[in-house]
Amino acid sequence: PIPGRCAYFVERKKRFCRMIPAAGKRFCGEHGQREEENGRKRIPCPLDPKHTVYEDQLQKHLNKCNSREKPKPVYFVQDINAGLKDIAEIPEKQVPISSLSKEELENLIIKLKKASNGLELCLEDQILSHQALEEALNDPKNGQSAFKHLKQQASILGNIEKLHLLGPGRCFVEFGAGRGKLSHWVDVALQNAENVQFLLVERATTRFKVDGKHKKTDSVFERLQVDIQHLCLKKVPILEKKKLPVVGIGKHLCGAATDLALRCLVESYTACSDGGNEEPEPKRCRTDLTEVAPNSAVDNESNKEDCKPVAGIVIALCCHHKCDWTHYVGREFFKSVGLGPVEFHYFQRMSSWATCGMRETTAKASASEESEDQTNETEEHEQMLNKTESGSDTSPGMLTAEERKEIGCLCKRLIDHGRIEYLEQRGYKAALQRYTESAVSLENVLLTAVPSPSLIPEPTT
Repeated sequence: PIPGRCAYFVERKKRFCRMIPAAGKRFCGEHGQREEENGRKRIPCPLDPKHTVYEDQLQKHLNKCNSREKPKPVYFVQDINAGLKDIAEIPEKQVPISSLSKEELENLIIKLKKASNGLELCLEDQILSHQALEEALNDPKNGQSAFKHLKQQASILGNIEKLHLLGPGRCFVEFGAGRGKLSHWVDVALQNAENVQFLLVERATTRFKVDGKHKKTDSVFERLQVDIQHLCLKKVPILEKKKLPVVGIGKHLCGAATDLALRCLVESYTACSDGGNEEPEPKRCRTDLTEVAPNSAVDNESNKEDCKPVAGIVIALCCHHKCDWTHYVGREFFKSVGLGPVEFHYFQRMSSWATCGMRETTAKASASEESEDQTNETEEHEQMLNKTESGSDTSPGMLTAEERKEIGCLCKRLIDHGRIEYLEQRGYKAALQRYTESAVSLENVLLTAVPSPSLIPEPTT
């Protein structure tokens, strides 16, 4: 063992524990039970058995254990954005793609192409930039990985500006914020505009946050550590107080998180308030609203003043293989073209072929990028790209790499079209476009949406 460190050998890590024991002790508190003379018994913590605690101090430990249930914030509403969970619609056992016969796979591909017939599959390029990132893009200190992230952020900002969403008197809600880099650049682009609020939604604690860079600006940054599935924006105190128009943004919002964010914005937040402080009706919030007349709540003149439609949505999509039928907002679209949860399961798994099929041409580039500072700059979805195609997602050896890539792209566009229809049925003008080159990111599709002119809220000054 290292001098001054715990003498307990951690078999799982093949090294000695690195904790510092108390004066005169050979073991740290966690491994102190190894000392015969101790006489005190350590037991697994009932909240998290990964660590132990002295039995005679259990009650004291439970009051301060990091795994204890913490009070829920006021904006936490259980499953408010989860969607309709109809257990009857979800197959009990889903056979992996590798277990499908040639005929079964061919039938799936036929269904996919039939459902995709008539859809806009060739996306327009909207590869833009913004002067706010000009200096950073030209900084030679940035490595290749950081440069690629900056190019994507610059294009997202350019698209936000093109939609006239980059201005004062707004609240920017960044979903899956991570370190908060996208909000950081939006703030830089606004140049200390008045009455601007940033809400950074991230369910996990995050290291290397850039929030501290904005302490001297007029913009207000607030982190909401909550799963998007349970986030009720209407109950966030700053939005209750200021009632600012909301702009939902996100860079590479993985899989189902995009669907949860869309529901959060256009259902649980946009829904007209009843003027009181009561909890939202569970059925109203969790039911798929596509069977209801579009914007029926907004069209209700008596409640129109209480409605708070979002000013716009700009989200870079990714990781369709992590989508979930339960949360997917385009279920009604899938049903309208004769598809259901079984087909959705296979299509979302096959969507990974769109990026895995390009492995041969990007292998060298990926290897070189891995040498960059991944801890700080690499997003989770990029680390997943090389792990996406597990054995259960491979197909029988009847498809070429190019065919797999084409099918994967079709799956992505079909899933995304369901999201477009969902937004259009609620009065939003939605679109998909490529916002960066595939050499910069294989996940290069941006979802944008703005409400119809009658619903656009005036900026608050």
